[in-house]
Amino acid sequence: MDTPVEDAALPMSQLAFKFNQQTQILLDRLAPLLAPRWVAWVISLLAYAVRVWLLRGFYIVTYGLGIYNLNLLLGFITPQVDPELEEGPELPTKSDQEFKPFVRRLPEFKFWWSSIKSLWIGLSMTLFTMFDVPVFWPILLLYWLLLFSVTMKRQIKHMIKYRYLPFTTGKKKYTTPGGKKEAAAAN
Repeated sequence: MDTPVEDAALPMSQLAFKFNQQTQILLDRLAPLLAPRWVAWVISLLAYAVRVWLLRGFYIVTYGLGIYNLNLLLGFITPQVDPELEEGPELPTKSDQEFKPFVRRLPEFKFWWSSIKSLWIGLSMTLFTMFDVPVFWPILLLYWLLLFSVTMKRQIKHMIKYRYLPFTTGKKKYTTPGGKKEAAAAN
């Protein structure tokens, strides 16, 4: 026989399921809209920055957001298969090799969604004074800048060593001597 606690939990689980389903529908509709998603991210970042600036606090929360988003950025610019560790599909190094797109460890949409959620969580944390821990913020800023520069230096060396660029524009389009594209000339 069902207990009263189980009966009360059933509507809550249905409500949570419905909320998750609606959220997924919204995310599915947002997936192809690259520019509007990143505009929303910039607006969220500016809202957070203005709130922190006006309150003159929440530097620990900001530092945590910086570290988390740096970690997301590393996942975004790192190949899915690390050439140092595994033998997987290699990126072409010569012009006669087949084009293979760069496969990220963290896809762009997941990067955007995780980053914007972190900004919203950080923004909501600024509503509660218990997260406003008094710290000397220049030390946190310097430490974050040091961490960013060391991490990016290591990542750029890795990119140079294994000859990959995490930002591709697709396959090269060749033109004929007259300036017309080959695909157009073939038609």
